[in-house]
Amino acid sequence: MSSDGPRYGLVDREYGIRLAATSPSDDGPVWMVNLMKYREVADYVDGRKTAISGQEADDLYSPIDSLTAVGAEIVFLGDVDQQLLGDNTVWDRIAVVKYPTRRSFIEMQSRPEFQESHKHKDAGMDKTIVMGCQPLTIPRASDMGSANRSDVPHPSTKGDGPVVVLHVLRFEDMESGVETPAYMEAYQSVAAGVASKHGVRVSGWFTVEGTIIGDGREWHQVRFNQFPSKAAFKAVVADPTRLKAQHDHRETAIADTYTMVVQPKVDQLRESIQD
Repeated sequence: MSSDGPRYGLVDREYGIRLAATSPSDDGPVWMVNLMKYREVADYVDGRKTAISGQEADDLYSPIDSLTAVGAEIVFLGDVDQQLLGDNTVWDRIAVVKYPTRRSFIEMQSRPEFQESHKHKDAGMDKTIVMGCQPLTIPRASDMGSANRSDVPHPSTKGDGPVVVLHVLRFEDMESGVETPAYMEAYQSVAAGVASKHGVRVSGWFTVEGTIIGDGREWHQVRFNQFPSKAAFKAVVADPTRLKAQHDHRETAIADTYTMVVQPKVDQLRESIQD
């Protein structure tokens, strides 16, 4: 990255300093959630002529060696199938990288091979939001993971396999020290009962400790819920009990959100939290 920062987002330097300066005794794993929107055609700052797409440039960037060198791993990767809620930014791909420590995320940025490959990300990426996250304590009623997926109304089929629904959330009047506001707690207690009947599982819920790259907005939580099929997701969305709870509680709780249906290529979020 240049000293002026990347073209695809604003760097929160205060959070960057916090990542770099965390003492070893207080440090630990951090999950970096990446929302990615690509340029239609890659745009290299050196002016080279190219016909590759932004996504193809980002695929060239793929910093697997740099991640491995600092002990990090990709624990979720998927393409956005449908964006249901959010502003005019329509995201293309979602990735989550688990770093062994906050400091290791910063250390990776200084590796020569990472800096060399970053030119491809800069060329391919139009916008990105990268949030540093910690696993959220999930209320027992919401720990949807034990349902037998062969005995649900809309199981996975060859033509309609599992999907992950991603919610990026900013709450109204978020109180300091509160993980989830009361209105959202009320909504999720109802929604969990509906979702569990359809075989929904929590892949991972996270609280956002900082946004290292973004557009200046603050986010509070990121939630990944796995559905056995799109049909199961549609059934949950249309459920009258859940719709009433959404109107009464969820809409009151949420100030801003992105909601996306994602086709996962890698989904080891649950395992990465349980390690």
